[in-house]
Amino acid sequence: MRDVISALVGKSVRQVARLRGGGSALPGLVVEKIDPGFLSRVLGRLPYGVVAVSGTNGKTTTTKMIVEMLEAEGLRVFTNRTGSNFSRGVVAAAVAEGSWRGRLDADIAVLELDEAHAMYFIDRVPPRFTLLLNVLRDQLDRFGEIDATARLLQRIADATSEGLVVNREDRLIRAIGERTRERAGAAVEVREFGLSDDLLATFPSDDDFHAGVVAPAAAAGSAPADVTLVALGDHEAEFLIEGERYRTPLKLEGLYNTFNAAAALVTVRQIAAAGPLPGHLAPTTIAADTSRHVAALAEVRPAFGRGEQLELDGQPLELVLVKNPAGFRLGLASFAAGGVGAMIAINDQYADGRDMSWLWDVDFSSLAETGVAMVSGARAWDMALRLEHDDVPVAAVEEDLGRALTAFREATPGQPRRIYCTYTAMLELRRALAELTDVEDIW
Repeated sequence: MRDVISALVGKSVRQVARLRGGGSALPGLVVEKIDPGFLSRVLGRLPYGVVAVSGTNGKTTTTKMIVEMLEAEGLRVFTNRTGSNFSRGVVAAAVAEGSWRGRLDADIAVLELDEAHAMYFIDRVPPRFTLLLNVLRDQLDRFGEIDATARLLQRIADATSEGLVVNREDRLIRAIGERTRERAGAAVEVREFGLSDDLLATFPSDDDFHAGVVAPAAAAGSAPADVTLVALGDHEAEFLIEGERYRTPLKLEGLYNTFNAAAALVTVRQIAAAGPLPGHLAPTTIAADTSRHVAALAEVRPAFGRGEQLELDGQPLELVLVKNPAGFRLGLASFAAGGVGAMIAINDQYADGRDMSWLWDVDFSSLAETGVAMVSGARAWDMALRLEHDDVPVAAVEEDLGRALTAFREATPGQPRRIYCTYTAMLELRRALAELTDVEDIW
């Protein structure tokens, strides 16, 4: 009866919120207040349990990869598709996708979790598997420094019951894996994803980025990573898995997503090897077939705002989310500046991080030749000043995102366009673009 009442209340709040244009997490906030145990009961019934995905960068796209690869194996997957990664967002997604009785038609949950708000979630729902991606200097106004972020991720690993996947090339994440092996022993299997030596400079860790020196890969004689990214091409990647090379095309945009693809592959391989939880009836089992997993990966498209491609005025428009120096650097390196009208939109709301001083750690010189047609957002003038110091011409500055988008269209007729934007700027721009073109509904 508690499930029924909570589900009905949540669905009612969701309907009212949608009519008034409210946030997607509001139903979750209400249900959390009236029934704190709702999520643990709902997710506790899933045959394959819960997969948590956390880290500073890449959570949304990597979660999407894992979800679609598992769906290709026939599993019914529950996930927080909106990218709302606080516990209230997960509850809201469960309310939206569940029945009026509070039941999910799913075999497994794959959930993106904010590093800090995951603490609330893991106290109620310990994950069966966890994937930890990286620790970068992101939202330092929230976390203080990167060691604090790493400690939060360690707590997620400590709460994990069966399988942990870690980034071998990130010093702090690799250390979490090592501590987990020492503490949990055989109870928790730790797997790694990594890079070939040739690619280390392409994907700098936080240490590499700030020290200016690329650290070596795993120490000589250490065990190879479960999946290693060994080569890149134009929308293609090559992975080394158990001594065999797998080359595949990718529909994903951006260099950073190729490394995230290695993380997703390891996670799916670990889930497949573990099978369903004891005592749970699973109508579908996952084949431990790497070729099939790689083939499914080739079909995954970008998550919203993460290299997402729209069409506006008969021309392509790309939305590229930027959150920190390394992410912005890789975003700039992933796309050629020539022949594209560029806009940069920087907000400083809570979800973006209040401290925008990290913009001074990004090298914008790749934009110097073509310039930037429009700079917008709450911190537009800070961004314009930063570009001036790298001799990047800025045609216009307009803080209001709606007016800026209109002016950007007028200034770049007949041209492909690209917008680099922080999280809340991306959400506002998508709402404005939805009135002009087809934009995926993320409700």
